[in-house]
Amino acid sequence: MYIGNHLASSKGLEIMGKEAISLGANTFAFFTRNPRGGSAKTIDPKDAEKLRDLLKAHHFGTLVAHAPYTMNVCSEKEQIRNFSREMLADDLNRMEYLPGNYYNFHPGSHVGQGADAAIPMIADAVNSALKPEHSTTVLLETMAGKGSEVGRSFEELKQILDLILLKDKVGVCFDTCHVWDGGYDIVGNLDGVLKEFDEIIGLENLKAIHFNDSMNGCGSHKDRHQKIGAGEIGIEAMKAVATHPLLKDKPFILETPNDDEGYRAEIAMIRSW
Repeated sequence: MYIGNHLASSKGLEIMGKEAISLGANTFAFFTRNPRGGSAKTIDPKDAEKLRDLLKAHHFGTLVAHAPYTMNVCSEKEQIRNFSREMLADDLNRMEYLPGNYYNFHPGSHVGQGADAAIPMIADAVNSALKPEHSTTVLLETMAGKGSEVGRSFEELKQILDLILLKDKVGVCFDTCHVWDGGYDIVGNLDGVLKEFDEIIGLENLKAIHFNDSMNGCGSHKDRHQKIGAGEIGIEAMKAVATHPLLKDKPFILETPNDDEGYRAEIAMIRSW
């Protein structure tokens, strides 16, 4: 399997690859820019080339870049919406320095407009930014459903995907904490949840896993990640996800509350399964 964690992209691309290797990882996630702002670090083409060579030499799986949390392409405020669309378009161009990888984003929050109004905005932003010449696959993330988040159900994600034109360049990132907090019982009925996903969205569109335990119960809509086995999902259910035959070829990204030693231990534990 491909397993890694979120690394700080501010340190440089090649350094991220070396840090991932030191943790026992063979994929990783990184923010394309300041996760709480809008500023983007200039990419050094030589640094990107060094990372590409490193990933190839160590047989890495697909990387899972992450959009900043401040990006909201369905905001009720036009200024935020336009700024977010610009970030999305810029990020997809920047991703071409690392071709063939994934770019994951939170669909957004409708902030009172309702999901029916927000869903076309999200699809339109992707349609505007994603070009046939891009090699990146854009992933919508499953959300926990806190506040006015869009993407709290497989049906909402499907509605967005249906409106996206370049369907071969989009997919879904399945976050275990989020789907659990969103009300999908991956502890008692993992096969049933995956069957439901397949019937609504199609498992061929499930491209990556955010692998997190949860601090809260099923259906809590809280989105509070926990270390693997220390939360309400629990070690056996997390193991069942990691070893499920339908998910074996996906990149698994840890977003657990850990330091480097914690990530190293979690990656080793998951590999032992």
